[in-house]
Amino acid sequence: MATPSLPSWFCAQIGAREHYAIPRALHQTGRLTGLYTDFWAGPLTRSLLPRHGALGALASRFHPDLAGAEIKSWNFRALAWEAGLRRGSREDGIHNTYSGFIEVGRKFASVVRDQLRRRAISPKDTVFFAYDTGALETFEWLHEHGITCVLDQMDPSRIEVNLVREEEKRWPGWVVGATEVPEEYFRRREQEWALADRVVVNSEFSRQALIRQGVPADKLTVIPLCYESGFPREDDRRAVFRQPPLKVLFLGRVILRKGIQHLMEAAKLLRAEPVHFDVVGPIGISHDAVKSAPPNMTFHGRANRDQAGAWYQQADIFVLPTLSDGFALTQIEAMAHGLPVIATPNCGEVVTDGADGFIVPPRDAISLAKAVHRYLVEPELLNVHRVAALKKSEQFKLGHLVEKILSLEAELRR
Repeated sequence: MATPSLPSWFCAQIGAREHYAIPRALHQTGRLTGLYTDFWAGPLTRSLLPRHGALGALASRFHPDLAGAEIKSWNFRALAWEAGLRRGSREDGIHNTYSGFIEVGRKFASVVRDQLRRRAISPKDTVFFAYDTGALETFEWLHEHGITCVLDQMDPSRIEVNLVREEEKRWPGWVVGATEVPEEYFRRREQEWALADRVVVNSEFSRQALIRQGVPADKLTVIPLCYESGFPREDDRRAVFRQPPLKVLFLGRVILRKGIQHLMEAAKLLRAEPVHFDVVGPIGISHDAVKSAPPNMTFHGRANRDQAGAWYQQADIFVLPTLSDGFALTQIEAMAHGLPVIATPNCGEVVTDGADGFIVPPRDAISLAKAVHRYLVEPELLNVHRVAALKKSEQFKLGHLVEKILSLEAELRR
């Protein structure tokens, strides 16, 4: 049997669950030899337990999408690692949380490295793909043996943290405690960037951020995330929004980084208009900040996947006023439900301004309010953008991700 042209190992930690589409894509091309992950649950367990749990450790390690590929996980260790991380964050706050990320990443990368030491790996034919913070010790060993390493950097790192710190100063009292990230956290990532033969980011925004942090431009590759919908497509959405008020949906973590403070200011500017803002997601701002919201904004708290689908279905438009996102998959989810998206440029390039939504500057409540108001006064534009949004969502399927990975393979093999 012929050897695939690029046998690949892929490793991912729990925090990267949405990125399992990438090993699936590799497997479809015949390039995936195996998957290293800290936690793996089989299809039955995932259907019963949407979040990982103790029972997940007993689940099958095989999945029809990865048939024939070896899957190696450390389920019980992963549960212990995360339990320690959660304990530490409750005791000592944000700084300890990031220190915990470092420790868990070090443990994971070390056990993967120890596994690789027992294998006969051909440097000529192997590419190893891993995620940031959980790759350093593995990459050090692979680098010594001349094996190609690809790192996926999931966020803009120091640039993002600095943006959040600026917001905390602008909006005192909105969060409990400052964002204290130990320098060791950034140094670990920078060491991974240096060892990687290629660094994959999911947006041009992240690419520019890493260039500013010293990563050579020719070392960076942008690969947008894909979206395989578990929700039905909304092809039958009405031509105009159902009844006033216009329903504007924010779905995600309710934190300064996501721009909730600027969305609240936009809502205040539109309080006299027939517009209502539904904010759905875990709340990470202070109680006083929530209380300062205008009457046309409602906070609903955390939603599970089924509830999220219902929120998309009853909304008219989706807003993403983010200051920094590595990609923001919710944009595509919203479009797959026929929702135009108002976003900033500080995330994945999904929205085409004026065609399927609007791009507004970050930290600009006036521009955000104007974009929402335009849909209110031009309902025919809302329908045009709905149709275009549905069509745009089809561009972010698994097949497109496969093409990007194959293109990266060709570059690495030149």
